[in-house]
Amino acid sequence: MKVLGIESTAHTFGVGIAEDKPPFILANVRDTYVPKSGGMKPGDLARHHATVAPDILAKALEEAKTTIEDIDGIAVALGPGMGPALRIGAVVARALALKYNKKLIPVNHGIGHIEIGYLTTNAKDPLILYLSGGNTIITTFYEGKFRIFGETLDIALGNMMDVFVREVNLAPPYVVNGKHVIDICAENAKDLIDLPYVVKGQDMSFSGLLTAALRATKKYPIPDICYSIRENAFDMLLEATERALALTEKKEIMVVGGVAASVSLRSKLDLLAKDWNAEIKIVPSQFSGDNGAMIAYAGLLALKSGITIPIEESVIKPRWRIDEVDIPWRN
Repeated sequence: MKVLGIESTAHTFGVGIAEDKPPFILANVRDTYVPKSGGMKPGDLARHHATVAPDILAKALEEAKTTIEDIDGIAVALGPGMGPALRIGAVVARALALKYNKKLIPVNHGIGHIEIGYLTTNAKDPLILYLSGGNTIITTFYEGKFRIFGETLDIALGNMMDVFVREVNLAPPYVVNGKHVIDICAENAKDLIDLPYVVKGQDMSFSGLLTAALRATKKYPIPDICYSIRENAFDMLLEATERALALTEKKEIMVVGGVAASVSLRSKLDLLAKDWNAEIKIVPSQFSGDNGAMIAYAGLLALKSGITIPIEESVIKPRWRIDEVDIPWRN
């Protein structure tokens, strides 16, 4: 069985192909929109995705050494994400499903991140940190669904860091040679400055930290602020994670999403894991950011469990939460 997956929730249009036997991932091709300045405008994302879609699709089929006729299902990330970007992926997926008479499979973007994490790290029963530009979630699987222990109350960790470096003219691009520019900037820091640290139970708030850091640019060197905002944000995450570890007594911590690539976060997690006799499992960098392979693989699991959707019901869900998704394949 082979499934083609389409990812278009934010800045990346990706196409992946997965099959139900090793090596599982046959193709993972993507193109990421990087604005020349400022943030991402939904209309620009939609135009980018619509423009690159045919080429990315063709390259994925070529990389997988297969044809569309050999595909059993078309999986698409219907949410969460930015509406105009989501619509492009949905339109492409519907068109393929209709033209080639393939089953259409709805995939939650976050579930895609998590399932590619399970596949690539061999985690069995982990506490999961899902960290990306749009999501900061502490979760684990229990009785048919991923249950959320803690999450951001406002903006996500990745988005907070991106906005800060953009506002102080360090980005775009946000990642250089595999490192986020906030980490590169922090390497030149000399002092830790006082910034907000907000943890409420197991939830975190990053908006006040961002506002205070931007105000601090009038008084402190940028490297000191980069270092301080990163340290506070990561320590807030670790405090909430430690509470979830104490509650669940998990022996694995699996980290997925774009922020999983942070080396500085990894060093903090290693210390936390040592204290709790747990093992850190981090998704490989080629699958940490948004990609079509994770949608294809999650779609494969869903299809094998009989989950498909009629074309007329395949509406996008910009605020689709992971704890709203039934996961029968893990029962």
